[in-house]
Amino acid sequence: MEIRTPKGIERRDLFLHSPSTTNNRMALSGAIAALQLLGQKGNRLRLLIVSDSEYLVKGIREWAPGWEARGWTRKGGAIENLELWKVLVASTSKHDAQFTWVRGHAGHPKNEYANDLAVRAATEQVTSAGVVPSAFPEWLADKQLKGKFVEYRPDDAFAPFEARLAAGERIPLAEGK
Repeated sequence: MEIRTPKGIERRDLFLHSPSTTNNRMALSGAIAALQLLGQKGNRLRLLIVSDSEYLVKGIREWAPGWEARGWTRKGGAIENLELWKVLVASTSKHDAQFTWVRGHAGHPKNEYANDLAVRAATEQVTSAGVVPSAFPEWLADKQLKGKFVEYRPDDAFAPFEARLAAGERIPLAEGK
């Protein structure tokens, strides 16, 4: 998570685990957890959720509105993860939230970091104690020492999205780096 504060851009991490689950269920659960934690104080926030899960992004942008309009049914049978979809839609409605997709494992530093967090959470079966200070700056510095993401500046990558959201722009379904 990234947010601009009077002190600059602050970064926070949130990671979950669940035994015997699927990538799709965890993508939904992660988005729900983030939206609910960010909404605890009752503030409506303008958010951009970037995920490498097409299931999550296409689902919330394209499928869920139709399912909800039809009473949570679909033409092709039961909706998988129906209860999670309902909670996600309810949680999303409390914010001005947009979802966009980025290709996973394609060299996007923030996505690579999120993947590392997810793999660690699953492997070690650990969940963060809420939203915690991010280890992304240290992770990125380590990767840059090893020659990866050398030109990447996270604050510079944040600024254009911040401006686009502030201007009320609708972010496309799939977004580049």
